[in-house]
Amino acid sequence: MPLNKLKDILVRRSLTTSGNFTLHSGEKSTVYVDGKLTTMVPEAMPLVGRAFLQKMRERGWTPEAVGGLTLGADPIAFAIARESLESGNPISAFVVRKEPKKHGTQKFIEGLESTEGKSVVILDDVCTKGDSTLQAIVKARDAGMRVLGAICLVDRQQGATEMLAAKGITLDHVFTLAELVAHKDGLSVGTSVQ
Repeated sequence: MPLNKLKDILVRRSLTTSGNFTLHSGEKSTVYVDGKLTTMVPEAMPLVGRAFLQKMRERGWTPEAVGGLTLGADPIAFAIARESLESGNPISAFVVRKEPKKHGTQKFIEGLESTEGKSVVILDDVCTKGDSTLQAIVKARDAGMRVLGAICLVDRQQGATEMLAAKGITLDHVFTLAELVAHKDGLSVGTSVQ
């Protein structure tokens, strides 16, 4: 199954379960997920695109475009855009800058000719408290976009879902951190990662 293969790649490349890490939220953790180590490798890209397209289908979301705060969302958005060609319903990708462009149009949203009224899904690689996802949602809305919901590759289940729900946004995920850790534990008992 493609999801199992993607889970294997995430566990092998992105999940670290020993160390002391400071998360984007400022909290400390002994478990860290660097999603970009998976989303930027060729073997994972089609799997990532298909997994997110499946999540959108399950939710009944039919966005015209997908994107999120640079840099975590970028490779996911590009993978979805590419894989959407196979479905016959192409979805464009966009990037949300952290700072506005210093020259030219000085905009936050890149990659779309027009943003007004465009239906979008906001993406992230790893969600903890949801601050980065919310930042992207606010900038997308400020640009006139209609946000259908948000999806992250890995949800650490540390408050992002609840915080976004309080703001009227549904957050879905492909995997939870607990699923990845359990998968890694299962692999270390005797199954090899493919």
